[in-house]
Amino acid sequence: MSEMASTEKETFEWTDGFVLGFQPMDNTHREFVDIVNELIHCPDQDFVLAMEKFQAHALSHFGLEDQWMRETEFPAGDCHIGEHAAVMASFEEVYALAKAGDTQTGRGFARELQKWFPGHADYLDSALAHWMFKRTHGGKPVVLRRTIKETDL
Repeated sequence: MSEMASTEKETFEWTDGFVLGFQPMDNTHREFVDIVNELIHCPDQDFVLAMEKFQAHALSHFGLEDQWMRETEFPAGDCHIGEHAAVMASFEEVYALAKAGDTQTGRGFARELQKWFPGHADYLDSALAHWMFKRTHGGKPVVLRRTIKETDL
């Protein structure tokens, strides 16, 4: 494997494959990807601060989605809200380890988030995005993608 191919897999990048068509959610997801990528690549001495940045983002991100689901009585809300809670419970355990100097476990958590996000977005978030778009605009969103990498399929 070439050095470039190796580097590409190590970076968590936003792609058009993540676009769901509900702009408030897409904006938040783009920020999520950037923050998780920062967790993966920041220097060890900045890791706890990056974890705190992730925590602030995740509380806001998940909180907003949870609020939308509760306020609109989204049918699959309990499962989706439960998944957010599980991520935050894992975060709390890993954050305690990171504060004690264990950045390796923290980076492992970030890598797991990188693996988790595409499936979460494809299944749970896309259903919520369609639900919210329909409630605000009367139909499903049309999503145009400029590029899709083979890894997005």
